[in-house]
Amino acid sequence: MSGTARLLLEWFRTRQRDVPGRNESDPYRVWVAEVMAQQTRISTVIPYYESFLERFPDVETLAASSLDDVLKAWEGLGYYGRARNLHRAAGEVRERYGGRLPEDADALRSLPGIGAYTAGAIASIAFGKPEPAVDGNVRRVLSRLYDLENPTPGCLDALSRDLIAEAGGAAGPLNQALMDLGSSVCTARAPDCDECPIARHCLALQSGTVALRPVRRRRPPLPHQDIAAALVWRGPQLLIARRPEDGLLGGLWEFPGGKVETGETPAEAARREVLEELGIEVEIVGEVAEVQHAYSHFRITLHLFHARWIEGDPAISESRAGSPRWVLPGELARYAFPAANQAVIRRLVGGEERAPESPGPA
Repeated sequence: MSGTARLLLEWFRTRQRDVPGRNESDPYRVWVAEVMAQQTRISTVIPYYESFLERFPDVETLAASSLDDVLKAWEGLGYYGRARNLHRAAGEVRERYGGRLPEDADALRSLPGIGAYTAGAIASIAFGKPEPAVDGNVRRVLSRLYDLENPTPGCLDALSRDLIAEAGGAAGPLNQALMDLGSSVCTARAPDCDECPIARHCLALQSGTVALRPVRRRRPPLPHQDIAAALVWRGPQLLIARRPEDGLLGGLWEFPGGKVETGETPAEAARREVLEELGIEVEIVGEVAEVQHAYSHFRITLHLFHARWIEGDPAISESRAGSPRWVLPGELARYAFPAANQAVIRRLVGGEERAPESPGPA
């Protein structure tokens, strides 16, 4: 075994982090852990991972569950497309592979939501296959190790495969060593080169270019949108609607609303959006809250208003999962809502928030 791979594996044996999905023999648990960990801090993932596996312990249970149940279990973790794809992929694994994840990386990549990194992580950690798993941390480590300014995915794949070969094919431990090194030592802004087990082999350290590798793209300022939504009351009940599954926050429930157009107030926008989306007339009777929230690619100010139903039928159908429905405030906790709504929902569920001049939540 060559020097770099040997040093990485020796360091990993003594310094590996306690991360969900590690030291697992169940490919399903590795899969769930890797999907949850994408774009999310490990400390945030741990309680979600544990509760998710308690609720959905295997592929069959996940595939047989409703999307609403899956999204509710995912609520607060963000990037809900991951949950939708996990649910869809579980159905495909049940139908195509008898409920067992395939071992082959190409077969894994054919499943919804599984890209090159996730396929490599599952194949190498769960099945011991000699497959690379290049995430952002690994990209940074390899860019510095080989002093590469802007390496292509193909280049990183080839370098990873070389290291796996040097490690005698021990791809799972090697991939995890690279991930851990990037997250704890070879960090983006304050790398601790004195603690790096492979510092002697690092070409960027020798060249004095560690801080420049890889080139970090400058992120443009996040655009801002004003969104208006209405808590539509009919007696003690509120109207909620489900977002289309193929869009932002797909499959989550919401209070009806949308973008504030040029020249209209948020209150006017809320009334217009309810009419356009659901075909009902409402009267705006008071402001509930103004919430600031940031998504990955834009920021919003959410303006929430109390509104009273006047007339119109929102075409409610109990047999259609995405149908709008009237619910009591105490029932809101059953549904998965975007994070921007959570504070108001807690007040509604707790009876602290109620419609002005209405009987209030029952």
